[in-house]
Amino acid sequence: MYVERLLSVAREKLVIIADDAPLMEVAHLLHKGADLVVVCNSAGFLAGVITKTDVVDQMSRCQEASCAMAALLTMTRDVVTCRPDELLQDVWKRMKERKLKNVPVVDKDARPVGVLHARNIFQVLLEGS
Repeated sequence: MYVERLLSVAREKLVIIADDAPLMEVAHLLHKGADLVVVCNSAGFLAGVITKTDVVDQMSRCQEASCAMAALLTMTRDVVTCRPDELLQDVWKRMKERKLKNVPVVDKDARPVGVLHARNIFQVLLEGS
């Protein structure tokens, strides 16, 4: 089974923000229920991701103006991604190795098209067994 099978679910979980957006805006999106915020550059390419842990860590250390820093200064740049034509089993393996709950799905140009949650992948793999 391929990632493409879960694209409709992945699209619903996609939350994108510009790399120059303030960290407080990211915190608001995460507070509203997003598990992962995908950060894109001005051309729409994936630049990084931000999780609740990233925001809490940064906010615990910020002082005055640094609390209003841009998302790109906090984001994780080394992002594990997948593409619609990849096997779910391969994505699941990478997620387990890196202990990830979410993985952005990108198109051939590295533009985000969704976010896969481990629970969704596991459910499909379990049904296929």
